[in-house]
Amino acid sequence: MHGTNLGTLLRTCDAVGACLAVPPYRWVDEALARGNTLRRPTCVHRVGDPAGWLAAERAGGSRIVGVELADEAIRLADVPIADRRTVMVLGHEATGLPPQALDLLDYAVEIPMVGTGHSLNVAVAGSLVLYKLAGLS
Repeated sequence: MHGTNLGTLLRTCDAVGACLAVPPYRWVDEALARGNTLRRPTCVHRVGDPAGWLAAERAGGSRIVGVELADEAIRLADVPIADRRTVMVLGHEATGLPPQALDLLDYAVEIPMVGTGHSLNVAVAGSLVLYKLAGLS
């Protein structure tokens, strides 16, 4: 929703040794540049068909983890360290993950909140889960 979130998330990906996969929308390059302060090339993949790409990743043995409020979601504190290739899926801050992505998840992660906000922005939520999956938290 806000331009700097993708660049901020890209910096977290770099910090934990992950890549960022993004849709090929025009605004993505500008958003990545706005929040990215890294001085070296970063790992970014352009994904034209996100649902198809996720399905192929899952078929190839990747674990698919979504950050989403769901009945079966596990708490962030209980997320296991990734023991194989893992794809974390983030949705729009207001609308969440699309149904076709939800159908491909191995599990969803819930980030508990005690304040009055309804959600964290995508860069913060993604960063929390990435650090947990990488075993760095």
